[in-house]
Amino acid sequence: MRFLLIALSLVVAAPQTKPDRTIHIVAERFFFTPARVVVQQGSVVELILTSEDTDHGFHLAAANVNAAIPQQGKGELKVRFVAAAKGKYPFECSRACGAGHNLMRGELVVK
Repeated sequence: MRFLLIALSLVVAAPQTKPDRTIHIVAERFFFTPARVVVQQGSVVELILTSEDTDHGFHLAAANVNAAIPQQGKGELKVRFVAAAKGKYPFECSRACGAGHNLMRGELVVK
């Protein structure tokens, strides 16, 4: 299991901080489910990312995150943060996973 704490527009949350919201995101060729995640400003959010097939990447540029989501059955990636600033933050797969790789995108919305 990989665990990341992220910063910038999304502020680091200590690992022992209980999340206000936990969101499971599944990566599969060539999409994320859900592809749009809405959270409240100021909330501690934990994303748990798993794959239904091969290795994928998770790139959230606003937080300088670029990490691997292990292939199916090999674990998960956890990312925890405080949604400090309102806005729309795109994320995408950062590992070449096939012909539709460039379409594998999503959006984190902080309200």
